[in-house]
Amino acid sequence: MTSRRSFLRSLGVSSAFLLNGGAISAAEYLAGRSKVKFRFVVASDGHYGQPNTDFDGFHDTLIRKVNAFNQQQKVDFAVINGDLFHDKTELLPKVKQKLDGLAIPYYVTRGNHDHVSDEGWAEVWKMPLNHSFIHKNNAFILGDTSNIKGEYLMPNLSWMRTELDKAKSQKNTFIFLHIPQIPWVEHCIDSPELIKLFAEYPNIRAVFHGHIHSLDGIKKHQGITYLFDAHFGGNWGTEYRGFRVVEVMKDNTILTYMMNPEVRIGEERI
Repeated sequence: MTSRRSFLRSLGVSSAFLLNGGAISAAEYLAGRSKVKFRFVVASDGHYGQPNTDFDGFHDTLIRKVNAFNQQQKVDFAVINGDLFHDKTELLPKVKQKLDGLAIPYYVTRGNHDHVSDEGWAEVWKMPLNHSFIHKNNAFILGDTSNIKGEYLMPNLSWMRTELDKAKSQKNTFIFLHIPQIPWVEHCIDSPELIKLFAEYPNIRAVFHGHIHSLDGIKKHQGITYLFDAHFGGNWGTEYRGFRVVEVMKDNTILTYMMNPEVRIGEERI
């Protein structure tokens, strides 16, 4: 069996290291890992093909860092939450080829810059624009919040209600929508009908948004947690380009933090 010291050496860390500003021991680190039921990552706004940006480099960095993180701490899957490419439909197969470099399964949502038809999207990704799946007794709902013209939209309410009803028996429900549906900042929309619907389902654990490149934290509204993950591409936003990690523990507590993309920051429990 691999020794604790060898294991830590394989991670490139010493017997004590810093997380969220404080030192923890190797024993505490290993104990924490053993409590994780599953782990997933969320990244948004790669904007593949955006002029005057290093879009190939941004994607290569994300893929390399997520794959390296997965080697250290097993990741079950990733969600790329919208604005996968930048406006030109012919970029869609190119960005898929790039994201296929991820060493883990991944799922996608359409963003307002993903100017592609419903049929074109399904043909390339082999999944519909509105999509859901179950993983270890947890429901994951990926809703469409745009269209071929790039408009900001509320997801289909009838479809969302059906999916939330199906998810009632699951431990938690996680929802992914590229466009924020509460007007916290500019470029969000206001969808009170959707928020009212969410209030009917107490097992909604978190809603994930992309789109706002400058937001990388957590907001609360009517008891529901909304998480942002900034951006990994594009020409504006947070100074760093990274991805969010979500760890669902065996006791059903949840730990989330950003990777920037090498250092763990903004750790919170939800």
